[in-house]
Amino acid sequence: MNIENTQAQMRKGVLEYCILSILNNGEAYPSEIIDHLKEGKLIVVEGTLYPLLTRLKNAELLSYRWEESTSGPPRKYYHLTEKGTRFLNELANTWNELVEAVELTRKIKK
Repeated sequence: MNIENTQAQMRKGVLEYCILSILNNGEAYPSEIIDHLKEGKLIVVEGTLYPLLTRLKNAELLSYRWEESTSGPPRKYYHLTEKGTRFLNELANTWNELVEAVELTRKIKK
């Protein structure tokens, strides 16, 4: 087995949760989202982020607004919808249960 592949798959599995969590703190432009993910050592490129943002928007978990930029084209700023906030809360509960389950299995003695 390839450890790098397994690690990458684990990171991909939590990206949606991380993106929603970032936007729970307020709206953000995609490059800001990438910066936050990089701070958390989740290396993401625009080619990965934009399809996720589109999928979350199509699921009505995110919305966006356009803002004119002084240094280029208008920018999309994403934010959570009410449905997105509810979904994030459900994911947070699932995440907490998963972390607890993993920790319990690590403590089981043979």
